[in-house]
Amino acid sequence: MIRPASVEDVPAIHAMIRELAEYEKALHEAVATEEQLREALFGPQPAVFAHVAVEGEDPGGEPVGFALWFRNFSTWRGTHGVYLEDLYVRPHARGGGHGKALLRELARICTERGYARLEWWVLDWNKPSIGFYRSLGAEAMDEWTVFRLTGEPLARLAAGS
Repeated sequence: MIRPASVEDVPAIHAMIRELAEYEKALHEAVATEEQLREALFGPQPAVFAHVAVEGEDPGGEPVGFALWFRNFSTWRGTHGVYLEDLYVRPHARGGGHGKALLRELARICTERGYARLEWWVLDWNKPSIGFYRSLGAEAMDEWTVFRLTGEPLARLAAGS
């Protein structure tokens, strides 16, 4: 069962974010707090959204997976899209269709709202996920390189130096 996340799901989502960061060998970079996540998802101006996967038919069940996403915009297509920031299913629940169901829900949102794209990043070494995504028809954007400004370089640029 897939459902929109509720404020009660924040601790479980936060825990799964940390599990994902550990899997990606970057737990030291996962510094977000439950409070920040709660504000981003359920504050007065939410700009990020989440869906959770629960086992069985009880919508109040403990989440075993989540998809955290936000809207982006394609200037070429002239429409919004969905950027999937994180997709994670706990190891004991993998193989049960939760990941595919979460992606199906985001695809449904895209088509229902007229959004042109559903996109995300995946680490080059994560072969199981790459294979899974390719099986759904997703295409790697191999010609693009991701850039990021954080910390001191971000502050320097903002200061005009």
